[in-house]
Amino acid sequence: MSEKEQTFERIREELSGSDIVLFMKGTPVFPQCGFSATVVQVLSHLGLKFKGVDILADPALRTHLKEFSDWPTFPQLYVKGEFVGGCDIVREMYQSGELQDLLKQKGIAYQEA
Repeated sequence: MSEKEQTFERIREELSGSDIVLFMKGTPVFPQCGFSATVVQVLSHLGLKFKGVDILADPALRTHLKEFSDWPTFPQLYVKGEFVGGCDIVREMYQSGELQDLLKQKGIAYQEA
């Protein structure tokens, strides 16, 4: 199995293990970039439990996740295995209420602001 196939398998395992997964630079407690910090803030504001996966700790993950999602930047948010978007998309969806609608559709409880 190639490195790419192994990495894709690992990504699928991460996604199947948690309803909300954020592939980010750093950790939820110590984000290593402002964009990752912004998405952590949005998720935390909604009271969501999520898994943060530090892409800086794994060069293969950092390389192949872009191919997996067909998205060029980080962070990358997934809800129930579905790619949602990066920082700007998540922030805009939150502000418009689309993110909350998506969570409702997926059966994920969150705190009303």
